[in-house]
Amino acid sequence: MDIVSALFAENIELRPVPGPSTRIDLSGIMFSMPAPAPPPVTVAPHLIVLVRCRPDEDGQGILEVVFTDEAGEQVARNVSPFTVEPGKFTYRLVRGELEFPSLGTIEANCRLLPDGAVTVVPLTLLPPVS
Repeated sequence: MDIVSALFAENIELRPVPGPSTRIDLSGIMFSMPAPAPPPVTVAPHLIVLVRCRPDEDGQGILEVVFTDEAGEQVARNVSPFTVEPGKFTYRLVRGELEFPSLGTIEANCRLLPDGAVTVVPLTLLPPVS
Protein backbone atom coordinates (compact mmCIF):
# COMPACT_ATOMS: atom_id res chain seq x y z
CA MET A 1 0.00 0.00 0.00
CA ASP A 2 1.04 3.61 -0.52
CA ILE A 3 0.18 7.03 0.85
CA VAL A 4 -1.08 8.97 -2.16
CA SER A 5 -1.55 12.29 -0.35
CA ALA A 6 -1.61 13.82 3.11
CA LEU A 7 -2.95 17.33 3.76
CA PHE A 8 -4.35 19.47 6.53
CA ALA A 9 -7.90 20.41 5.45
CA GLU A 10 -11.13 21.85 6.80
CA ASN A 11 -13.52 19.51 4.98
CA ILE A 12 -13.75 16.29 2.95
CA GLU A 13 -16.72 15.19 0.86
CA LEU A 14 -17.13 11.98 -1.13
CA ARG A 15 -19.49 11.89 -4.10
CA PRO A 16 -20.30 9.11 -6.56
CA VAL A 17 -19.95 9.64 -10.29
CA PRO A 18 -20.72 7.23 -13.16
CA GLY A 19 -18.33 4.37 -13.52
CA PRO A 20 -18.85 3.43 -10.67
CA SER A 21 -16.33 5.89 -9.37
CA THR A 22 -15.95 8.30 -6.49
CA ARG A 23 -14.77 11.88 -6.34
CA ILE A 24 -13.07 13.24 -3.22
CA ASP A 25 -13.63 16.96 -2.69
CA LEU A 26 -11.21 18.54 -0.23
CA SER A 27 -11.65 22.14 0.85
CA GLY A 28 -9.77 24.50 3.09
CA ILE A 29 -6.37 22.93 2.40
CA MET A 30 -3.84 24.64 4.67
CA PHE A 31 -0.17 24.68 5.50
CA SER A 32 -0.52 27.52 8.01
CA MET A 33 -3.20 28.96 10.25
CA PRO A 34 -3.55 31.95 12.57
CA ALA A 35 -3.38 31.13 16.26
CA PRO A 36 -6.81 31.32 17.95
CA ALA A 37 -5.13 33.28 20.79
CA PRO A 38 -1.61 34.26 21.76
CA PRO A 39 0.57 31.18 22.49
CA PRO A 40 0.73 28.89 24.27
CA VAL A 41 -2.28 27.37 22.48
CA THR A 42 -3.61 23.98 21.45
CA VAL A 43 -5.06 23.48 17.98
CA ALA A 44 -6.74 20.40 16.54
CA PRO A 45 -6.59 20.54 12.72
CA HIS A 46 -7.78 17.66 10.54
CA LEU A 47 -5.10 15.74 8.66
CA ILE A 48 -6.49 13.72 5.74
CA VAL A 49 -4.34 10.84 4.52
CA LEU A 50 -5.30 9.09 1.25
CA VAL A 51 -4.08 5.50 0.86
CA ARG A 52 -3.99 3.25 -2.23
CA CYS A 53 -4.16 -0.55 -2.03
CA ARG A 54 -2.88 -2.52 -5.01
CA PRO A 55 -5.12 -5.36 -6.32
CA ASP A 56 -2.63 -8.01 -5.15
CA GLU A 57 -2.43 -6.74 -1.54
CA ASP A 58 -4.55 -7.94 1.38
CA GLY A 59 -5.97 -4.52 2.33
CA GLN A 60 -4.83 -4.60 5.97
CA GLY A 61 -2.72 -1.64 7.07
CA ILE A 62 -1.61 0.51 9.96
CA LEU A 63 -1.18 4.27 9.62
CA GLU A 64 1.23 6.01 11.99
CA VAL A 65 1.40 9.80 12.24
CA VAL A 66 4.09 11.32 14.42
CA PHE A 67 3.86 15.08 14.96
CA THR A 68 7.23 16.74 15.60
CA ASP A 69 8.22 20.29 16.51
CA GLU A 70 11.01 22.36 14.94
CA ALA A 71 13.59 20.68 17.19
CA GLY A 72 12.49 17.25 15.91
CA GLU A 73 10.85 16.33 19.24
CA GLN A 74 7.65 14.28 19.19
CA VAL A 75 4.66 16.33 20.40
CA ALA A 76 1.87 13.88 19.49
CA ARG A 77 1.38 10.46 17.88
CA ASN A 78 -1.54 8.60 16.35
CA VAL A 79 -1.57 4.95 15.24
CA SER A 80 -4.66 3.46 13.60
CA PRO A 81 -5.26 0.14 11.85
CA PHE A 82 -7.48 0.17 8.77
CA THR A 83 -8.92 -2.08 6.07
CA VAL A 84 -9.31 -1.19 2.41
CA GLU A 85 -10.64 -3.33 -0.43
CA PRO A 86 -7.79 -4.50 -2.69
CA GLY A 87 -7.55 -2.34 -5.80
CA LYS A 88 -9.29 0.58 -4.08
CA PHE A 89 -8.47 3.72 -2.10
CA THR A 90 -9.38 4.82 1.41
CA TYR A 91 -8.76 7.82 3.59
CA ARG A 92 -7.90 8.24 7.23
CA LEU A 93 -8.87 11.33 9.18
CA VAL A 94 -6.34 12.14 11.91
CA ARG A 95 -7.11 14.86 14.41
CA GLY A 96 -4.11 15.58 16.58
CA GLU A 97 -4.28 17.94 19.53
CA LEU A 98 -1.17 20.00 18.87
CA GLU A 99 0.29 22.17 21.60
CA PHE A 100 2.18 25.20 20.35
CA PRO A 101 4.18 26.84 23.19
CA SER A 102 5.08 29.58 20.69
CA LEU A 103 4.54 30.43 17.03
CA GLY A 104 6.27 27.97 14.72
CA THR A 105 5.87 24.81 12.67
CA ILE A 106 4.83 21.28 13.55
CA GLU A 107 5.30 18.51 10.98
CA ALA A 108 3.05 15.49 10.55
CA ASN A 109 5.26 12.52 9.62
CA CYS A 110 2.89 9.97 8.04
CA ARG A 111 3.83 6.37 7.19
CA LEU A 112 2.34 2.94 6.77
CA LEU A 113 3.80 0.49 9.27
CA PRO A 114 6.06 -1.35 9.45
CA ASP A 115 8.40 0.21 6.88
CA GLY A 116 6.52 2.60 4.57
CA ALA A 117 8.04 5.79 3.21
CA VAL A 118 7.44 8.93 5.27
CA THR A 119 5.24 11.70 3.89
CA VAL A 120 5.83 14.99 5.74
CA VAL A 121 3.16 17.70 5.99
CA PRO A 122 4.01 20.99 7.75
CA LEU A 123 1.59 23.20 9.67
CA THR A 124 2.81 26.65 10.70
CA LEU A 125 1.08 28.61 13.45
CA LEU A 126 0.92 32.32 12.57
CA PRO A 127 0.23 35.29 14.88
CA PRO A 128 -3.41 35.68 15.88
CA VAL A 129 -5.56 37.94 13.71
CA SER A 130 -6.37 41.18 15.53
